[in-house]
Amino acid sequence: MHYQNVDGEDGSSRAPGYSDVEDSRAGTRKDTRWRRPPLVSVASSSKSAEFASSRAGIGLHLLFLIGSVIFFVMLWKAFAVSTCATCVCAGLADRRQGASSSSGVPQYFQTEPELYAGPTPTGSAPFLAETNPAPFPTVSYIPNNPLETQVPISGNVNNSNIFQLHGQLSHYFPNPDGFGVKEYALPKGSNISWLNMLHRHGSRYPTTGSGVFQFAQKHQNLTRKVNYQGALSFLNDWTFKLGADILVPVGHQELFDSGVLHYYQYGHLYNNNGSKIIARSTTQDRMTQSAEYFLAGFFGLKWTQNATLELVIEDTKGIWNNTLAGYYNCNNSNTGVSFGGTNASTAWYKTYLADATTRLGNLAPGYNWTATDSYNAQSMCAYETVALGYSAFCDLFTYQEWEGYEYSVDISFAGNDAFQSPTGRAVGVGFVEEVLARLNHHLITQPTAQVNVTLDSMPSTFPLNQSLYFDFSHDTNIMSILTAFGFKQFAKVLPQTHMVPRDLIVSHLEPFAARLDIELIDAPHPVLAKRNASSPYGHGHATRYIHFVLNQRTIPLHRSFPECEERDGGWCELSTFLKLQSNSLEKAQYDYSCNGDYPAVPYGTLTDGVPQSSQNQVPTA
Repeated sequence: MHYQNVDGEDGSSRAPGYSDVEDSRAGTRKDTRWRRPPLVSVASSSKSAEFASSRAGIGLHLLFLIGSVIFFVMLWKAFAVSTCATCVCAGLADRRQGASSSSGVPQYFQTEPELYAGPTPTGSAPFLAETNPAPFPTVSYIPNNPLETQVPISGNVNNSNIFQLHGQLSHYFPNPDGFGVKEYALPKGSNISWLNMLHRHGSRYPTTGSGVFQFAQKHQNLTRKVNYQGALSFLNDWTFKLGADILVPVGHQELFDSGVLHYYQYGHLYNNNGSKIIARSTTQDRMTQSAEYFLAGFFGLKWTQNATLELVIEDTKGIWNNTLAGYYNCNNSNTGVSFGGTNASTAWYKTYLADATTRLGNLAPGYNWTATDSYNAQSMCAYETVALGYSAFCDLFTYQEWEGYEYSVDISFAGNDAFQSPTGRAVGVGFVEEVLARLNHHLITQPTAQVNVTLDSMPSTFPLNQSLYFDFSHDTNIMSILTAFGFKQFAKVLPQTHMVPRDLIVSHLEPFAARLDIELIDAPHPVLAKRNASSPYGHGHATRYIHFVLNQRTIPLHRSFPECEERDGGWCELSTFLKLQSNSLEKAQYDYSCNGDYPAVPYGTLTDGVPQSSQNQVPTA
């Protein structure tokens, strides 16, 4: 950065009064240094000399006065330009909410330097122009997309997209099937008056310690002893190129694009009166950057003029309360009692990958290829695709094996984070209480689940007067939030032995960059449940409704809450919804679920997101 000071515009030490400025007419530099005027010669006669001396004295005083004025003007200009240039440099360099020792900015509003960012190793740069084998035999062109998703897959008779079968590792796509209702336009005369968005971070590298790292380490240890053959021959030259934990480039794009989309959808809700809204994310690097890319898409690169990003500390020890990563404040969610989904998923992938494991093992003599290796290879396909643009691991598996992969993720989420988990409700209930507090216009001043009461008890950090709320979270946390709300539509027990039709499809619920939009809709009269009538309204007073939209598709509230009228549009009257949510904290059994001493039970035993000893005692939603 090139800073100026009063000694000289380029930082060098120069005499006061010197200004080296550009002559715009000639394109040359003009020396504006003040010089003392030359002395005037005087006549020999005393009168003339006296007159001349007097005139010269006055002239000298006048010129000195003028010179002094010029000097101070130049000095002021140098200082002003220096200050201005410094501000410009700071503005260009700091689009984020920088912190300094003297700024007085509270820590929770500081996005730079990053505190509690977590691991941030990056991976190799992609080189898709060289590594992409496309166009494939059945493809005539390469689409304008940074990811190669046209890989031919055995058994894919309907030309379906396996990259939408990667569960929570799927690159974002809108839910293609919906949740059981059609989408309807807003009735004329109604308006959306409020939005609370909850957004997952964008596509990322694998988290530290995940299965793909184990696969890479095993491959590295054995690479000189194994001669891969056939479809696995690429492994003879393959190296692990992935980073860990942070966003990949397409993850930036997902959040930016979502910000643009949300602006088109809800930009009118922003009250552009010079005040800033508070948006919330966590200190983890991918969470902070996801929020910043979204806000840049919504507001533009100067988003800090419109919003203040509040960062809640995210740490694995759970020292700080954080509803956006609620599992860290729920001890039992990180122990074996909540790993029923992992156990069931493992049992399932050993079933559906049996043929693939034999097939691939025959191509890797001396490797001892296991079902876990097959499963990690499937995950490698997902991670390499979003990070590098293409992965040779993808076509190692049939379409049916990719369907099995998706189902394994669904089982895992159901048993670890949703209704088959003893902590399913508890992990998400803190955020539910925050949404209810916003809807009811009250601060949270008493300890409540994972709620950070320090922040949520102050209007400056938990405002109640916004019509737009932007929150950023993680996939499993959002799954638990849906559970804590009581969306029993996703509560069906999924067997670990075979696939069944289901609503809980993680790639439809929690792909990378998933977004849950909670809308309030004000109607001048009650809206008829059936939308095929000539008029959308019935008789009665103005009515306010709540509408849940997950990945651009409506979640019908009547399917989970019988108290809500069955409606074509899936809405529920707000007053009804608030009444049935009033005991959500009680249903979650937060203290017992998170800290109680209870045994692990087989997967499928639990059905309400609370421990077995309490799920029969608490009314369910």
